[in-house]
Amino acid sequence: MTTDSATPLTLDEFDQPTYEAWRELVEQQLRGAPFEKKVMTKTYEGITLQPLYRQEDATDLPNQSSFPGLPPYTRGSQVSGNLKSPWLICQELAYSTPSAFNQALKYDLERGQTAINLRLDQATLAGLDPDQAEVGQVGAGGVSIVTVADLATAFEGIDLSQLPIFVQASSAAMPTLALLVAYLNQAEVPLTNLRGAIEMDPLGSLVSAGTFPRSVAGAYDRMTQMIRWAKNTAPQLQIVTVHGQPYSNGGASAVQELAFVMATAVEYLRELNNRGLSINEIAPRLRFSFTAGSNYFMAIAKLRAARLVWAKLVKAFGGDETAQKMSMHVRTANWNKTKHDAHVNMLRTTTEAFASAVGGCDSLHVGQFDEVFGQPDEFSRRIARNTQIILQREAHLTRVIDPAGGSWYVENLTDAVGREAWSLFQQVEQNGGMYQVLQADFPQSQIQATAEQRDNHINSRKDVFIGTNKYANLTEKPITASVPDYPALHEQRAKHITDYRTSLDGQQATTMLEKLNHLLEAPAENALQAAIEVASAGATIGEIARTLRSGDETKATVTPILAGRATIGMETLRQNAEAYLAKTGQRPQIFLANMGPIPQHKPRADFSTDFFQVGGFEMLGNNGFETPDAAAKSALESGASVVVICSTDATYPEIVPTLTKALKSAKPEITVIVAGYPKAHIDEFKAAGVDEFIHVRADLHAIVSKLQTQYRL
Repeated sequence: MTTDSATPLTLDEFDQPTYEAWRELVEQQLRGAPFEKKVMTKTYEGITLQPLYRQEDATDLPNQSSFPGLPPYTRGSQVSGNLKSPWLICQELAYSTPSAFNQALKYDLERGQTAINLRLDQATLAGLDPDQAEVGQVGAGGVSIVTVADLATAFEGIDLSQLPIFVQASSAAMPTLALLVAYLNQAEVPLTNLRGAIEMDPLGSLVSAGTFPRSVAGAYDRMTQMIRWAKNTAPQLQIVTVHGQPYSNGGASAVQELAFVMATAVEYLRELNNRGLSINEIAPRLRFSFTAGSNYFMAIAKLRAARLVWAKLVKAFGGDETAQKMSMHVRTANWNKTKHDAHVNMLRTTTEAFASAVGGCDSLHVGQFDEVFGQPDEFSRRIARNTQIILQREAHLTRVIDPAGGSWYVENLTDAVGREAWSLFQQVEQNGGMYQVLQADFPQSQIQATAEQRDNHINSRKDVFIGTNKYANLTEKPITASVPDYPALHEQRAKHITDYRTSLDGQQATTMLEKLNHLLEAPAENALQAAIEVASAGATIGEIARTLRSGDETKATVTPILAGRATIGMETLRQNAEAYLAKTGQRPQIFLANMGPIPQHKPRADFSTDFFQVGGFEMLGNNGFETPDAAAKSALESGASVVVICSTDATYPEIVPTLTKALKSAKPEITVIVAGYPKAHIDEFKAAGVDEFIHVRADLHAIVSKLQTQYRL
């Protein structure tokens, strides 16, 4: 094409590229390999990702004409997004005692945190006073709260009329709310100013622990009473939070988490509606807590799809547009965090926090990089908190409304996640609802299948965890975790509550017993108010919980979905090697039989080094050998029990049989491994004595475990 230099070109003078022309070029580069296999990606959600997305991939999707703040709220629940009020920086502070929690909270509120996120310990969640709980329950996972005085200590110097407070109270929701209201009355904080949530979630608690301390129907009764009370007394307080973490922490896909969360929420809607509450009364009292994992775009799509699906469900139940809005908290994942190379967790949580903000969270907890193996310190809290502040203040995510909106990929993926989740949700409904399918182990089996698939991909390194199953750093210094002294903590808190009880004078004790009796006999509609009165009189959370559960002590039980982390198996390999090092003074060793010049052996020597360092092995390297005899001599002199032959497929037929036989004849118990998988010669090499082949599809965990057994690790 020629043109006068003075004449400007217009866009229509250029040839327009087509998808078909692009694909033809890609297929030429693939040299016969299937396009669908090489450039399309199948996710754990059952969704096939295209290599690129075009306008037509999003044009015909429903809800493309919607706007932020309008139904079905795919693009956000607020018209102005984060412009007027940014998402809440809602960091958990998992300290064991009220005073330690208070100290950390005051420090963090002065440095950017904008909401209170109170996690209760296992004893409190079970409705047990410390002297009734087992060692290991008190202070585990959160704060030990027993009395109104404990709350006064936890919130000393903090104005709860100015800050939203989210209490992960779960099965102890009503006793905890009673203590909290009693404290607020004592502190003269108007209940109309109380913002936040109590986070009752009986089915989430049930599937996490496998048991619930009362019947599920009894929990729904209490939930109904609390919502009625909040409607009239604390109109800004939410009562229920449906948590996705019980599923995501078990290895669930985004679709599974979303579907089971929606099924749980619908179960609550239905049960509460059957108890006389309207949908417009129920839905605004529900809050959702999702997990943002390492798949950045999938996390964004899940959060957007969640709002869409929830709006459709509430509308189907007859809820108005306000009731259709979703209140959404997001927590960065635990499942993908690692103990080794733990500072990489900071990078993981950064991308997860970014996805959470782009996806439209209302509040966010960014996990501290060390939270999976101990209590965080001031440094790790600061990094996690500042991650959010940087996203708000420096990355300016608060200045754009729905930053993902209009992306053909994100819009298409949002629709796909929503459709897949809706299909799974319908299976739950067709089988009797969430409680019924939990009893039948349906969600458990679905998630177990996904978790097993993930394990296979981790073991073969199809899924990469930097620093753990790839690029291991054997010189790293382990981070010293701050772990509570549970026996001492149990003794301290048990003594505290014993001293508290003996400090009550006769009149106080009598009054408290009278109010406990009144609570025991109170009609359902007055139960919460009676619980508040007994808390104000000095009753402990254990005393209130036992009284409220009187007559309904039959525990609900299901098969639990056990919380875990993706890399525990790989971390065990490293720990075995570290124990061997501590015992013998050296790491287990593997000799690299590098054959030929450096360009010939280096790619597979590097692959082998990375492969076995994941298991903590010391790799004995060299610049290469000219003959198999020279390599065998050096390998045997090293004393290593394992030898990896590294060269090319083309040279292996001349090298492998000779070298293997030389090694085996001198040391029959030695393990010989070939780096690569030369298909045409596998049987021949095995006949010569080769024990194993390592390659990109090899099961690293199985191979390294076998070698560690040889070393008696």
